[in-house]
Amino acid sequence: MDGARLGAALSSDASDLTLKDITELTDIFWIGGTKAGALIGEAIVIPNEELARDFDFHVKQRGGLLAKGRLLGIQFSELFRDDLFFTLTKKSNQIAQKLSTAITHAGHELAAETQSNQIFPILPNIVIEKLKKSFEFYVWEKVDEQKSTIRLVTSWATDEEQVDAFIQAISA
Repeated sequence: MDGARLGAALSSDASDLTLKDITELTDIFWIGGTKAGALIGEAIVIPNEELARDFDFHVKQRGGLLAKGRLLGIQFSELFRDDLFFTLTKKSNQIAQKLSTAITHAGHELAAETQSNQIFPILPNIVIEKLKKSFEFYVWEKVDEQKSTIRLVTSWATDEEQVDAFIQAISA
């Protein structure tokens, strides 16, 4: 299971899964670090002992072993100390929820319910062009000639002042 956004998913109010559940439901999964505060890297977790056997050997034989790679592991050790990983991912979800609520209060629709750190508002193209002058975001898809869906993603490092500025701009 690809876990780039695992922290946001597990921290979602819509999810009742835990990290322990993921270890019981998968043979191999990744825990994305950068979206939860790590400088670089992902942690590979192999709960299936048969698949874990000789994993280190195969990584080394195929040139995937990083010199001083243990330094990457220190990040995860720190992220999982005192629940920091989930504190940071919950923060990204809360900020996304704040954005989502403000967007709907401003009279705009969402392409999908906001359940984690991604928001998909459907906005008039004229509003999108105005927002592009001050903010970076991705136009996800064209809805029709007048509207498009954009994709907004929050993270552990999302600046609430920028969120408030975006809310003010979209509410104007």
